[in-house]
Amino acid sequence: MQQAGEAQDRNDNPFEYTLSLIGGKWKMRIIYRLVCEKSQRYGELKRSLPGITHKMLSSQLKELEAAGIVSREAFAETPPRVEYALTARGRTLMPILDAMCNWGLDHAT
Repeated sequence: MQQAGEAQDRNDNPFEYTLSLIGGKWKMRIIYRLVCEKSQRYGELKRSLPGITHKMLSSQLKELEAAGIVSREAFAETPPRVEYALTARGRTLMPILDAMCNWGLDHAT
């Protein structure tokens, strides 16, 4: 459920709203990994993000899922299998990732 303050923040300051969803050290890295690999299991994501703790990866995935950027699919298997992927909303961030990569290429020393 959307709170009144959230809708106002989204309209009054779209930059801050976007940053609240994808800001921080790990979220864009997680999104980038999911762009590169389409979907990944938790352990695959963990291995592809050196330095991230289990607690941090879990919390960041939950926040991205709550924001509608990442989907979590649990399979009824033994052992349990869960895969994460970008949602349609998450894929709309791809131009931002492309711009960041291009900027890095243009300005790398």
